[in-house]
Amino acid sequence: MELKDTLVRPIITEKSTTFLGNDRTYAFEVGLSANKRAVKRAIESFYGVEVESVRTLVVRGKMKRFGRHYGKRSNWKKAYVTLAEGHSINIYE
Repeated sequence: MELKDTLVRPIITEKSTTFLGNDRTYAFEVGLSANKRAVKRAIESFYGVEVESVRTLVVRGKMKRFGRHYGKRSNWKKAYVTLAEGHSINIYE
């Protein structure tokens, strides 16, 4: 699995930015087939930091209405990455 298949994008929301100052935790959208080891290796190689732990979850797609028809958005996977003490990522660059 390549780096581009593992990491999709960082998630910048109000909830994820409150984690930044307190817990050294960052949120990322990752590929559906990515596991915790692949996410850890991708973050460490791309950002050059030491990862302490990775938590993953699958966000289920919502049922939405498109005009007269109903459809379902795709499922996607989110990873919460906690960095080791003294490490940080500047996502806003």
